[in-house]
This record gives sequence, structure tokens and C-alpha cells, in this order.
Amino acid sequence: MSLIKSISGIRGTVGGKAGDGLSPIDVVKFTSAFATFLQRREPGKRLTLVVGRDARLSGAMVDRLVVGTLIGMGVDVIETGLSTTPTTEMSVIDKHADGGIIITASHNPKHWNALKLLNAKGEFIDAAEGQEVLRLAESDEIVFAEVDDLGKVTEDLNTIDSHIERVLALPLVDVDAIKKAGFRVAVDAVNSTGGIAIPRLLRALGVKEVVELNCEPTGKFAHNPEPIPQNLTEIATVVPQQKCDLGIVVDPDVDRLALICETGEMFGEEYTLVSVAEYVLQHTPGNTVSNMSSTRALRDITERMGHSYSASAVGEVNVTTLMKETNAVIGGEGNGGVIYPALHYGRDALVGVALFLTNLAKRGLKASELRATYPEYVISKNRKDLTPDMDVDAILRKMADKYKGERVSTIDGVKIDFADSWAHLRKSNTEPIIRIYCEAHTMEEADGLAKRIIADIESFM
Repeated sequence: MSLIKSISGIRGTVGGKAGDGLSPIDVVKFTSAFATFLQRREPGKRLTLVVGRDARLSGAMVDRLVVGTLIGMGVDVIETGLSTTPTTEMSVIDKHADGGIIITASHNPKHWNALKLLNAKGEFIDAAEGQEVLRLAESDEIVFAEVDDLGKVTEDLNTIDSHIERVLALPLVDVDAIKKAGFRVAVDAVNSTGGIAIPRLLRALGVKEVVELNCEPTGKFAHNPEPIPQNLTEIATVVPQQKCDLGIVVDPDVDRLALICETGEMFGEEYTLVSVAEYVLQHTPGNTVSNMSSTRALRDITERMGHSYSASAVGEVNVTTLMKETNAVIGGEGNGGVIYPALHYGRDALVGVALFLTNLAKRGLKASELRATYPEYVISKNRKDLTPDMDVDAILRKMADKYKGERVSTIDGVKIDFADSWAHLRKSNTEPIIRIYCEAHTMEEADGLAKRIIADIESFM
């Protein structure tokens, strides 16, 4: 059993002893700690929080615990039921709530669940705020409400429809162009809430025909829910068989978007953001941001169009913070996470789908043809296992010093930018390993760089 306490929330496997997995006791403890944290920021105010969940099997159980705990803390709750992460974020904004809790373990397997914590802007809390929530959870400072001050619950089960309406209203989303294109699109929603949101969005956009795979939100995931190529063999077969123009895959909480070309080949999760960003930049000149482990193709396209690109530390909150600092018009992460500030500051597969289909319709290209217009890069992902007694930080410092003649960043581990490639080394917060991501124009070059970096690490061990 596993329980991971991080700055943005708590994630764990369901079952087992309290403190070893995500038990009911842990859910109550961290929910009440978050409520206490928010109450201390605005003393005397009666708070309202939005609660939404994905469709995983433990979701209803965790939802009842979260809502009951918030009521016990004297917090009013807007219960949105089956939802998506970006929909819950949007709901916090639209309802002028004081925060929110999303019950989802994102791309983790079905026996995991988690609490993701949102501030009043519908964005993930930052590192300092997360540390305070973790401290409160282990303290004896939590005080529940008296009986006359218990919170109340209001249901709103229409938030996905409201989210879709907001996406359709965006100036860069062209429903008429999509209708005229007559697209046939396949969707794999891995039996979670994307099966509610994405087909509904596609029909509202005017997609001619939607082929649904694993769209019933049972929580019994038909395959490993992380939207990476080895888990997408079914839809990769169905798209060309059914003569679809595009395949769309989302993770269980619908903040990551992967695309499949009409040939059945992967568009590439890294290139979801690249494609959407190119379209946005054509109509809204401005800067872009992604994290340090994302493809260089976004930088290339941004600079080719005369704008500035910046790289943040890994983590959505780090991306959005840098986007605000640089006035970025589009940003996100290479895992298929599109952040479009004109809608909200959060990874959102719905807005990614709408902008991508608009671009595809306006360009009059097939998905594979559009993909071929972008700079070609490949990322090799590796890890180096260490022993618990090793000083990982010291090894990373030696790596930074060894490559000081290159462009080196130590904002998040060590990022080494070479002329035609890069390597990003990050230590794990949960186990003694260094994660090593290397990008180059071919997999052979990326793997070769990774071997070189691993040999350097071994020389310092």
C-alpha cells in the first residue's frame, strides 16, 4: 500500500491501515486540514468549496467522506458529482467559491485515488500552502463546527455542460469550420468521466460522427489509464479501421489529451501542446511556457513566430506561475496538458480538443500531414537507481559543474541544453533514483545521450 503526501494534495492506494494507504481516516484528516487552512486565511467567513470526482471505483466513497468532513468543518459544499479536473477548476471560478477538492488519482490505476486541492482561483495550491496543509494534518489544531454551524450541501450536476458552453464561446473555437469539415472522430475515455464530457463536446462542436470506445463511466478501466502509446493499441487499430479522421484519448480526470492520426499512428503527446500553441500564436501573438521536460519543438515554433519561450520547473502550478509572470498566451506540459489562459489556468483536454479540431479544419490537412509540419524530436526516458545513503544533490551539482560550458539550469534538478539536444535530470521525492529525460532529433541520438549522462552519474557515485 502507498500513501504519497505532496504539496498539492494526498494520493494513495485504497485500503490498508491508516497512514499506509488512502484510508477513510486519511481522507478525513487531510480534508479537515485543508478546510482549516482556508478558514485561517479568511477568519470569520463562511466558506464554500466545490467538490467533483472522476469515475474510479472508490470515488463515491471518498466523495461522501470529503463532503461529510467539510460539513463537519462548517463549510458549505457545491457537489458536482461525476466531473473532470478542468471542469471542477472552472466551477470554482464560475461559482465564486473559496476553493475546491477534486477526487481523482489522474492517470494512476484503479486502486489509487487522491485529493487535489484548489484555491479560490480554481488553481492548485502552491508549495508553501501545501506544506502548511500537511503540517495542519499532523497537528492537533483542527476544530470542527458546533451543531448550529454545520455546512450545507447544494448539488449542481450541470457543470460539464457549463464548461462546454464556455469552450464553445471562445473566439478561436470555430464551430462552423468544424461542421463543414465533416469529421469522424473516435474517443477512448478509459471508462471515466471523459466518456461524459468529450463525446458531448464533440457533438456540440459539430463533429459529424463520434465513435465511442470505453466511454461508459464505470471506473473499471479497460486498459492502463495513462494515455501513452503502449496503452492505446485498441484505438490505434479502430481509427483506420473505422476510417476516422482523428482519435482522441484522455486520462481519467480529463486534463491530459493524446491524439491518434488517421493512419493509426500517434500524433505524439508532446505535440498536442505544440499544435494547439501554433494555432493560438497565429491569432494571438504572445509568449509560451512549458516545463523543462517538455519537447523543444514548442520553443522552436514560438521563436520562429517571433515570440519568447520560457521553461518552468515540472508541475502544473510552476507552469501557470511562469505563464503569469511572462504573460504567456498559451502553455502547458508535454504530457498532453494544454493550458489556455483565455479560459482558465489549468490543463484542460476539452479546450485542447476544440482548438485542435478548429486548426485541423481551417488548415484542411489530415492529422498526419499536420504532424509532419512540426520540428521532429524524440524523448528518451530513463532512470538511474541509487542507494539510500547516496547524496543525490551532490551528484546533481557535479553534473551541473561538468557541463557548465553548456546552457545549464538548476531550477528543477539539472537541465543541460546542447545545440541539438537536451538532458534533464531530476531526483525523485519518494525513492532514491534520478530520472533522466533526453531529447534529440532521433531516438538513437536521444538514447545515446542518455547513456552518456548515466555514465557520468556513475562516475560520481
